[in-house]
Amino acid sequence: MKHIRRALKYFIQITVIFTVIILALMLAGLVAKDVSIAFKEGWKSIGYIVGVFFVVSFVYPLMGYGKRNIRAGGAPAEHRKGIDKAMEQRGYVLESESPDGELRYHLASPVARFARLWEDTITIKPQFGGFQAEGLMRDLARVVMSIDRNINSYE
Repeated sequence: MKHIRRALKYFIQITVIFTVIILALMLAGLVAKDVSIAFKEGWKSIGYIVGVFFVVSFVYPLMGYGKRNIRAGGAPAEHRKGIDKAMEQRGYVLESESPDGELRYHLASPVARFARLWEDTITIKPQFGGFQAEGLMRDLARVVMSIDRNINSYE
């Protein structure tokens, strides 16, 4: 269900951006205002474009979200301050904490949250030998490196 919700959000976002760009070009007079002239095959082209948007928005959440492991020795509670510090450095705030030690963070900036369509949550779960972080891959790599730097000593 989470995948379908994300795909729908991305489909809407891509479609709105495309529509705004085309309308701006039409209003500026750079593109004909008649769709049958602006696009080689007219409305049929619009259908093709929407189909491509649908495929891209369905595939992106499969590749854009993932999990990464963070090695850490000792009890998970020992590393809480390091995790909180790393997440704060990356611009995240604690959203919730479950009794089993799962931590959910989201971006502090409302503008950044809007830009990511409120799909900015990073979940950190304790597991044997450390933690597992889950979230948007482009943010996850930096967050995992920051957490690793704050909770592990490589000297």
